[in-house]
Order: sequence, then structure tokens, then C-alpha cells
Amino acid sequence: MALLDQVIGQGRMLSESSRMMRGMSASQRAEAQRLAADTLRGLDRADRLLSRVMRKKPPLHIRNVLRLGTVELCQGGEAHGVVSDLVAYVSGNRRYRHLKGLVNAVLRQMADGAGKPWNDLRIPRLPKWLRDPLVEAWGNGAVTAMEAAHFKGAPLDITPKADVERTAEQLDGIPLPTGSIRLNDFGQVSTLPGFDNGDWWVQDAAAALAVKALDPRPGLRTLDLCAAPGGKTLQLAAAGADVIAVDLSEKRIERLRENLERTGLSANLVVGDALDFSETGFDLIVLDAPCSATGTIRRHPDLPYAKDGSDFAGLIALQAQLLDHALSLLAPDGKLMYCTCSLLPDEGEVQIAELLERNPEFRTDPGAFDLPGVSKDWITEEGGLRLRPDYWPELGGMDGFYMACLTHQP
Repeated sequence: MALLDQVIGQGRMLSESSRMMRGMSASQRAEAQRLAADTLRGLDRADRLLSRVMRKKPPLHIRNVLRLGTVELCQGGEAHGVVSDLVAYVSGNRRYRHLKGLVNAVLRQMADGAGKPWNDLRIPRLPKWLRDPLVEAWGNGAVTAMEAAHFKGAPLDITPKADVERTAEQLDGIPLPTGSIRLNDFGQVSTLPGFDNGDWWVQDAAAALAVKALDPRPGLRTLDLCAAPGGKTLQLAAAGADVIAVDLSEKRIERLRENLERTGLSANLVVGDALDFSETGFDLIVLDAPCSATGTIRRHPDLPYAKDGSDFAGLIALQAQLLDHALSLLAPDGKLMYCTCSLLPDEGEVQIAELLERNPEFRTDPGAFDLPGVSKDWITEEGGLRLRPDYWPELGGMDGFYMACLTHQP
């Protein structure tokens, strides 16, 4: 419940919750995260049902108890267990124990039939602050399809270090057209076959396309700016490239170092501001710029509730700075891959169109995205690649992403 209070009441992401889950086992942390994520995905539906049986809204903490219970019950949770566990939880809270009767009464109504319209309710919508600009960019039909993908959640995608077919068979996974492997039922990631041996790493299929499009090869001088969490660094290293990975966060670089050790790969790791990095002459550069992360909502349903868009203008300005700086580090015949896990054109299509106006000596290379599993319809007017959560619906979707490959004009 503390996780929901943190997101909805304090505007903090679930990823910032490690401190409050100290002392919990890995499986307990995973279950807490799952419950919070499922509740956030179904929040709109839960509130609609709860409004039918309550005249007044209780305090936020109790509202979150009822939301969680409603989602669990409506998604098939065992009624007696869900109701008794949550009533016992509230009974043990000095501040709210006087509301245990309310919790018991409301959740029993949900269990007895008040929650049956669940599947008839509309797919939960994005908050207006985000939905409006997305509808303006992609149209209402596309956004509705994205919302359906968000509500469904996300499978686990992994990038194999070597043999796709063998790794997929080992994990009972589905090889995707782009070379990633998808797992729909996976449990605790660290216990999966091949994890300890470093045979693969977690990486959404959309994110993995950026490095695939660069076609890294042994010996190429390669720079990964804003590198953490490190999936692209691992891809570059696995291809044999000579990699320098730069990130501002020492903690995230340490996590990347652990993944390099686990997979038996190597890269030169640098903790520092990408704008201060000054080595030049790189054959390949990856810039996965800080962004709104609006393309990852199916994995991070807390984002629409923890953010309000007020920091996006600063991110867009930073992306432009990083782009111009990264281009200055490129070798004359080098390639720069710019990408953001965003659905907002201002962080993708518009950003690159404006960059080309500022830097007419560069061009985009849409041919870089002539890859298995990539539709030509996804190529944008300025020569980038637009990926959305509603793409690949028959395969389980993908994260929203934008990427563009930049080279010097011939």
C-alpha cells in the first residue's frame, strides 16, 4: 500500500521504492511491485466501480486499499483471502483501524457482484495531460489502441548473447522477427535458465533495434552516451566493438559493470556528464537521451500518476544539447544513433527535424532500419523510425520508441 501512496500521493515512481522494501525477500518485493502495478493499470476501472458503492471518498490510504482489493477481486482473486487480508491489514494500522468496517463492507460488495461489470468497462485512459498531446500526434484511434496495450501489460523481452534459437528453446520463449526473445510467463528473472551464465539480458525488443540498425562490428570505436541501464552497451560489446559507456549515475554504472561481469563482456565505463565527454573520432555513437519515458507505460503504469509533464520542456532542451555535442564526437564517416523511449514527437521526429536544420552537413539514413520484423510504414518523414505500443498486437506489443541514424552528408 505504501507503494501506491508513494506514486499517487507523492508523485514518485515505483523505481524509487527500494528503501521502503528493505528486509523483504526478492519474491516479496516482486509480489509487492506486481500488486501495485496491476492496481495502477486498473485504477480507472476500480474508481468507477467504487464510486457506485461509496458516497464519499475515504482518505487516500484507505482508497488505495479499496482500489487494490477491487482490482484483485475483479481479476479473479479468491474473495475470502483478499477481503480478510486487507481487513486485517487495516485493523493493524492505528491511524485507520476505525475504517476496517468500511473496507470489509465495500470489498464484500465487490466480491458479491458489484465488481462484475469489470470487463464491460472501457479500457483505462491516460491522464488528460498526456492523452491530449498524443491524440494530437497520432489520432484517437491509435491512442485508444496504445491504452489497450498499456492495460494488458508487458511480457519479458531478452537479448541473447549468441544463439537465438537455442536460448529461446532453453527458456521456452518465442523468437521475435527482430532477433529478441519474448517470455510471457517468466517468474523471477534471476532464476531463469542462462541468467547466471550470462547467456542473455533483459531488453525490450524495440530498444534492441537501435544497436541492430547500427550494425556494430569487431574493432569499431564505439561510444554509448547516457548508457545505463546498459542493454545497448552489452549489445555493442557482444558484437566485438571497442566500447566506452558514459553515464552520470555511479549507481547505474555499477549495475552495468555487474551485468558485464555476468555476461563475460567488456567495456570501458565512465561516470560523468555526457556533455563533458570530449574524446572524438568515434565510428559509432549511441545516444539514448533522457526523456519523458512515455513509451514505457505498459511496463511502468506508475508514470502517468507520478508525472504531470512539467519537466518535459527541460528534457527536450537537454536532448538538443546532447545531440549537437554527440555529433561533434563523430568520425567523418561515423554513424550516430539517437533514440528516446518516448511517444511524443517533440522528443523524436521534431527533435531530429530541427537538428537537421541546425546542422545541414548531416542527414538521416532510413535505410539503416531495413531489418527483419521492421515495417517500412514505421519510417517517418524525416527518416527516423517510430515504434508504438500498439504495433505487433498479435505478438504482445512493444515499447514506444523513436530512433534516427545520423551520418555526414556525402
